[in-house]
Amino acid sequence: TTCPHIFAVGDVLEGRPELTPVAIQAGILLARRLFGGRVLRMDYEGVATTVFTPLEYSCVGLSGEEALERYGEGGLEVFTQLYRPLEWSPP
Repeated sequence: TTCPHIFAVGDVLEGRPELTPVAIQAGILLARRLFGGRVLRMDYEGVATTVFTPLEYSCVGLSGEEALERYGEGGLEVFTQLYRPLEWSPP
């Protein structure tokens, strides 16, 4: 927040993943900074997420566009994996 003594974590943060494990980790790291003398902050770039629909989708890290912008064409190594849903497999 803009007030030095008021902090926000979890789903109230704009542009951050609205995921319970992310909010829990951010809260833990904030408490450690406030009361434990630590300095580590939450890293939101490496948060994995999955969309649970009939065709599941998961991702982690930067988008392809963000990675190109940050590292350029020669600085990338992209990994993809096709996934066959279990319900498509014969019994």
